[in-house]
Amino acid sequence: MRQGAPSSLARGYMVAVSAVVLWSWTGILISYLLRHHPIAPMTLAFWRDLAAAGTLLVALLAFRRDALRVARRDRAFLLVHGLSLTLMNVTWTWSVAWNGAAVSTVLVYSSAGITAAAARLVFGERLGPVRVLAFAGGLLGCVLVARATDLRQWNLNAAGIVAGLASAVSFAWYSMMGKAASRRGIEPWTATLCTVGVAAVALLPIASLAMPASGASASLLSLGSRWEGWALLLLLVVPTLGGYGLYTASLVHLPAGTANLIATLEPVLTTLWAYLLLGESLDAVQLIGGSLILGSVASLQLEAKLMRLVQGRAVDVARQGTGGEASLES
Repeated sequence: MRQGAPSSLARGYMVAVSAVVLWSWTGILISYLLRHHPIAPMTLAFWRDLAAAGTLLVALLAFRRDALRVARRDRAFLLVHGLSLTLMNVTWTWSVAWNGAAVSTVLVYSSAGITAAAARLVFGERLGPVRVLAFAGGLLGCVLVARATDLRQWNLNAAGIVAGLASAVSFAWYSMMGKAASRRGIEPWTATLCTVGVAAVALLPIASLAMPASGASASLLSLGSRWEGWALLLLLVVPTLGGYGLYTASLVHLPAGTANLIATLEPVLTTLWAYLLLGESLDAVQLIGGSLILGSVASLQLEAKLMRLVQGRAVDVARQGTGGEASLES
C-alpha cells in the first residue's frame, strides 16, 4: 500500500503515537536510576542499548529468523544508521549535563523542523504553510512543557549550545535514516536491532571512561550487587525497543517530519507520568504547552484529510468532464 493512502496514514499515526507512549517512560526510569544508583549517564546508555540489542536478538531468533538476514548492500547503510543513534545518545547526554533538562528538551525537539526541511530536500516531502505552523507550534509547546520560559534556565555556554544543536541534528539524522531504511525495504525490527547493536558497541569505550557518581573506578559495573538497579535496566528495554522499533515502523507510513513532530508528545507524556506517579507539579503553562503540541500534531492529520478531500473532488470533476465530452462526441 502506497504511503499517503488513508488507511496507511492512520496506521502510521497509531504506530508513531504508540512509540512515543512507550518512549515517554524512558525519562522516568532513567531519572530514577541516575538519582538513586551510582551509574554514569553514558554507562546507563551503554547498558540500555546492549540489553535492548540482546533482547531483540533472542526474540528474532525465536520468532523471526528471516529478519536477521541483511542484504550486503544494506550493511554499510545500517552501520551509519547505528552511528546516528550513537551520536544522538552522546549529544543528548552532554546537552542535559551542560544545559539542564528543560533547555536540552527544547533544543532536541527543534529537530522536527530540521527533519521536515531535510525531508523536503532529500525525499521531496511536502512542506506547506500548515506544516510550518505545526512545527513552530510544537516547538513553542516544548518550551512551555519544559518550563523553559524561565530565562534563568538559559544560562548557556558554547559547549552547551553545540551539544544541544547537535542532539537536534542527530535526532533529525536518525529520523531521515529510518525513512531511508523503509524506502530500501529494510524490516523495521532488523533496522532497530542493527542500530541499538552498533550504538552499544560504539558506546562501550565511552562508557568505560565515564566515572559514576560514587567515584568508583569500575564504571561499567558500578551498580555492583544493587539488583534493583540491574532490574530497572532490564525493564528499560521495554520502552527502548518499543519506542525505537515502532518509531522506525511508523516511517513506513508517515513523512519523516510528521513522525518527528509526533515525537514531541514525549515530554508531554513524561510530565504527565511524573505528575501522576512521582507527585511532581503540573502547572497551567505546561498544560497550555501540551495543548499546543497536541494541536500541532492534530493539524497535520486534519491537513492530510483536507488534501485527500480536495484531490477526491478534483478527480470527480475530471471524470465528469470526461464523461461530458464523451456524451458530446456520441
